[in-house]
Amino acid sequence: MIEAIDLCKHYGSFAAIDHLTFTIRRGEVVAFLGPNGAGKSTTMKVLTGYLAPTAGTARLCGIDVVQDRVRAVGKLGYLPENGPLYPEMTPRELLTFFGEARGLAPARLAERLQFVTQECDLGELLDKPIGTCSKGQKQRVGMAQALLHDPEVLIMDEPTTGLDPNQIRHVRELVKKLGQTRTILLSTHLFQEVEAMAGRVLLVNDGKLAFDGTPAEFKARGAGQMDQAFHALTTHR
Repeated sequence: MIEAIDLCKHYGSFAAIDHLTFTIRRGEVVAFLGPNGAGKSTTMKVLTGYLAPTAGTARLCGIDVVQDRVRAVGKLGYLPENGPLYPEMTPRELLTFFGEARGLAPARLAERLQFVTQECDLGELLDKPIGTCSKGQKQRVGMAQALLHDPEVLIMDEPTTGLDPNQIRHVRELVKKLGQTRTILLSTHLFQEVEAMAGRVLLVNDGKLAFDGTPAEFKARGAGQMDQAFHALTTHR
């Protein structure tokens, strides 16, 4: 469902991604880890079609993101960290705009709007200008936008940023439920989110894949501690 095949992204002589290869299957929730500057955000931008790779191939649902970007991203729901939202619009207006832009029929749009309103707890926010919403409320609107068209693949960058403990718990439950039938790649710096939501860990360092395995296998690299494993795998000796 998500394929990175020998991906490279160069900025002059600097390799932000260096021959990165991995595959994620349907029904997997995968945590994407790495220190700042490791190539994590660049990889996500290539997978979503925002950036073109210097070399290699990125595919969503078997569709080449570079060769057929529109069809590929039609399969994708993307939640960027601190993603831009139109502050003068309400969530209802924003979601209606995005749904119409994606070609959802009116009846289908109404059905999906009802679904994301419930799942993302937007009831009291639907007709409130987004510019007056808190950071956590905006994050819930962004998640609703990512889910609106019922995508097969979800890529989420720090999905619990700005949420209170109850909302974090709800997002965890939602991600696990969605992951039963979809493919989810989520970037996070919070190890408790990895253990709560993911069944697999990918870690990149210096643009290369440094680890691919289960959370338990990852912890074993650090004597049972995720932070120790992260340090051991990302620190140059």
